[in-house]
Amino acid sequence: MRWLLVDRIDELIPGESAVGIKTFNLSEPLFQDHFPRFPVVPGVLMLESMAQLAGKLIGYTVREERGDWPWPIFTMADRVKFRKFVRPGDVITLESSFISLREESAQMKNRCRVNGKMVAQAEQTFVFNAVPLEDDVARREVEALEEQALRLLWAACPK
Repeated sequence: MRWLLVDRIDELIPGESAVGIKTFNLSEPLFQDHFPRFPVVPGVLMLESMAQLAGKLIGYTVREERGDWPWPIFTMADRVKFRKFVRPGDVITLESSFISLREESAQMKNRCRVNGKMVAQAEQTFVFNAVPLEDDVARREVEALEEQALRLLWAACPK
């Protein structure tokens, strides 16, 4: 099962930034416990939503620059702040931009906004494919899955 915590990508500029959307629905089982009579989106899910958008930006950027899919792995979060409650049904605008991009890692600046107001932010670090896929068949399969996922999320994805 893949967790898809980005509903769509509205903008992706390789090497620069991406903007996406996520909305959590009240019918999702997590809201039975978080919290009864006052459901709020768990901060850790917003953190993961930011990481997923950042991962797509990193993946596409590296693919364009060097030809392979880096399979970014979220390894660290710094300067994490949750500023306001996010309720089910709120449209969360996710924003991600590069702080740095290196051969085997990237640092990203990420934000969540609801109605234009900042509700969460974080700097996240990613490392690339800690266990290299040296088998060409396995590598092509992973790259095809990532490209397919990107095309499903980003309507403007170039062919």
